[in-house]
Amino acid sequence: MNLNLRKAILSNIATNNQDQLEATIVDAIQAGEEKMLPGLGVLFELIWQQSDEQEKQEMIDALEQGVKHATNTQ
Repeated sequence: MNLNLRKAILSNIATNNQDQLEATIVDAIQAGEEKMLPGLGVLFELIWQQSDEQEKQEMIDALEQGVKHATNTQ
């Protein structure tokens, strides 16, 4: 069986509008289920590919701060 997870995820969200995409992200994060992580990864990949260098740096800065916060609250 050859399952292409990336294609399956993209197919599932292909017709989603902005509200639906946001709901998908929020639901995945709030659920906190490990099985949602690949989908969030695919969404992040799409965002990254559509971002310019300044936006990428802002994401990296936000990620760094998020990691610091997350590791300090554990």
